[in-house]
Amino acid sequence: MGGQTGFGPVPADDDGQFFHADWEARVYALVRALQRRRVINPQFDELRDAIERIPPAEYLAMSYYERWLRAAEMLLAEKGLLPATGAAGSPSGGHGPESPAGRDG
Repeated sequence: MGGQTGFGPVPADDDGQFFHADWEARVYALVRALQRRRVINPQFDELRDAIERIPPAEYLAMSYYERWLRAAEMLLAEKGLLPATGAAGSPSGGHGPESPAGRDG
C-alpha cells in the first residue's frame, strides 16, 4: 500500500499523545518486546513486510496500531509461535482491538 497516491493528506493529531487508547500502547510494547528478544527483526524489516502483505481492503480499514497487531500475528503464525488463523483471518478470533471487548480506552 505504501507509495500509492490519491488518498488525500495524512491526518495529523496535534494533541501530543503517542497513543490514543491503552491497547495501542500494549501493541507497541508487545512488538518492541518481540524485537528485543529477536523473535522478530529489530530493524522493523519483518514488521514492515508483514504490514505490506495485509490485503488492501483490510489494510485500508485498519488504524496504524491495528496494522502493527495484524502484522505481529502474521509473523508469529509464520514462525509457528501462534496457532493458525481462524475463519476471520486473525489468530485473536475476533478478540483483538477491533472488537468492542478488545478496545478499552
